[in-house]
Amino acid sequence: MPAKTSIRRIGVLTGGGDCPGLNAVIRGVTKPAEDYGMTVYGIMDGFEGLVEGKAKELRNEDVSGILSRGGTILGSSNKGDPFHWPVEKDGKIIIEDRSEDVIKNYKAWNLDAIIAIGGDGTMHICKKLCDMGLKMIGVPKTIDNDLDATDVTFGHYSAVFVVSEALDRLHTTASSHHRVIVVEVMGRYAGWIALHGGLAGGADIILIPEIPFSWDSIFGKIHERELMGKKFSLVCVAEGARPKDGELVIKETDKKRTDPVRLGGIGKVVADRIETSTGKETRVTVLGHLQRGGSPTPYDRILSTKFGAFAIELAANMKFGRMVALKGDEIKNVKIEDAIANQKLVSEDNQALIAARRVGISFGD
Repeated sequence: MPAKTSIRRIGVLTGGGDCPGLNAVIRGVTKPAEDYGMTVYGIMDGFEGLVEGKAKELRNEDVSGILSRGGTILGSSNKGDPFHWPVEKDGKIIIEDRSEDVIKNYKAWNLDAIIAIGGDGTMHICKKLCDMGLKMIGVPKTIDNDLDATDVTFGHYSAVFVVSEALDRLHTTASSHHRVIVVEVMGRYAGWIALHGGLAGGADIILIPEIPFSWDSIFGKIHERELMGKKFSLVCVAEGARPKDGELVIKETDKKRTDPVRLGGIGKVVADRIETSTGKETRVTVLGHLQRGGSPTPYDRILSTKFGAFAIELAANMKFGRMVALKGDEIKNVKIEDAIANQKLVSEDNQALIAARRVGISFGD
């Protein structure tokens, strides 16, 4: 039985986009909390609930059976930044700072600390709230895997599994019809999903944000495969990939979001260009939110549980302003400001990238 702690009431929220493993973290926080004599309050809809005062007490029975469930029982939002709060006035979107409402609700609920589960945006908000005097602990979540302070974020390998399975299925239909099939996956500024998913799923060409691609290189790879008697090709492209001297393909902008740019459409651009330039019949599949949904893989269930249990341990030991992180095979903690200092991008010396090149995968460069 863990020693009792002076931390009595703790909030937990899931910020940003959803992903597999969120419920496993909530369970990993809530179940051990009782042993420490803590009461856990689930804050609804991410930081929106913290601004608008929406929360409910979580007990063991509330988190029973949610380990394998996708999404989040608390709800989430990627438009709830308290420092960038959208309000419609006279038909226009006005951005306000609602951080004082966060402080008010934190005090009204008599919280001693908050565990915030999220990615880069959530950790930036945590840092600002720490600077305002709130006791925050971060848990790294993002399918993009772009937080530099942890070896991996939970949710990433569940998304990679979806990409890999999709490529497996598309491989057979591409082969049957002698087509090129382009698969667009998530990854705004970091290409980890495309790299790992494409490598696991046997893609012939992988296009990632870190390596601007050449059209001629793509066409050359497809022609090379034709000469080898391989009449089909699979292309895995991250939504943030772009050609050399080209621009990102932007689907739309949304002023309500802290980062207003929504990417999407590079898959169709690549498919159209391949078909026009090579004469090969080409199709495009956009996986979109399939990568966020569904049950977490066993790996992510384990990692999420370890993250949640370690976060409540940090709270019990009054170690705030920290983010839990995977280092090797151990769970450690780092300062939140260190966690957001750099974005983790795919580098040329990454072993997965090197292995992909050695087995003949082209990155369009």
